[in-house]
Amino acid sequence: MTAQQNFRIAAIPADGVGIEVVEAGRAVLDALATASNGRFAFDWQDFPWGSDYYAKHGRMMDDDGLEQLKAFDAIYFGAVGWPTVPDHISLWGLRLKICQNFDQWANVRPVDFLPGVQSPLRKADTTELNWVVVRENSEGEYAGLGGRNLGARGNTGEVAVQSALFTEYGCERIMRFAFDLARTRTVKKVSSVTKSNAQQYGMVLWDEVFARVAAEYPDVTTESVLVDAMAAKFVLRPEDLSVVVASNLNADILSDLGSALAGSLGLAASANLNPERRFPSMFEPVHGSAPDIAGQGVCNPVGAIGSAALMLDHFGLHDEAKAVRAAIEVTTGSGVRTRDVGGTATTREVTAAIIANLA
Repeated sequence: MTAQQNFRIAAIPADGVGIEVVEAGRAVLDALATASNGRFAFDWQDFPWGSDYYAKHGRMMDDDGLEQLKAFDAIYFGAVGWPTVPDHISLWGLRLKICQNFDQWANVRPVDFLPGVQSPLRKADTTELNWVVVRENSEGEYAGLGGRNLGARGNTGEVAVQSALFTEYGCERIMRFAFDLARTRTVKKVSSVTKSNAQQYGMVLWDEVFARVAAEYPDVTTESVLVDAMAAKFVLRPEDLSVVVASNLNADILSDLGSALAGSLGLAASANLNPERRFPSMFEPVHGSAPDIAGQGVCNPVGAIGSAALMLDHFGLHDEAKAVRAAIEVTTGSGVRTRDVGGTATTREVTAAIIANLA
């Protein structure tokens, strides 16, 4: 039987535990496809890029890798980074190369508090907490502008310049994305993260664009909060949050804080979206490659499986995405958890339980 919808997915496990969690997510997606009775299917193609590839070829991906990826409906990514390759080479040579060249300008990182997972926040025991960080993913502090010069001076004379790029166009599109997302949520609120008291150019532009865009969404509550105050708010008043929109660096840091508050970085899912669909979007767990536990079969697959649910939403398979999220909640709530969240289950045991709990 030919599937009514066939989605072509490029799988890039890359480094460390990325290999294990991509395998887990693929198993869940393939189980859904099998149960769909031909309604949809996934056509996978593996790409061996990453730090091992760098060791053999001196680059993180094929020279024509971006051209190869353009034909796919989505990219499913594991994790990048290994002690043998400097982090700025591995990141810029693979993940950021894909994100920037495919204009995946909207990075979505939900912060979900799962049943059975103990949060370091006491408030999480009695308060329903759930918010999402929307990260500007194309410019800001990670634009890659700058350089190192005057190294010939010697004796600590070298100068490094790293410039943050803020454009009105980039700020506006991520803010509109955040407001549109907020309109779909129970609590219709957007919190903008800024540092305009100290960064008087880029972040002042950010604030001005936020105020202008907010005026077009009178049904959405807004606030503008300095990044240091927002870090405190994540801990002290998280119940006030719904959609948090921030620049590349600020959202990167805050979303990791949110995941830690939810119990573990291993739980955190993310989507790197090209909303116009001119290029494939990329879905990946937030955690790193974890060299200390790689290959041991004990890493947490929930972040990768949650990222697969975000991919299902991107494909319009919303019921299946809800089923995956519900299966994750049933699994963690029943005590089947990896050791980073207080359990003893292996990666494969958690994956098998999630598959068994799919409605």
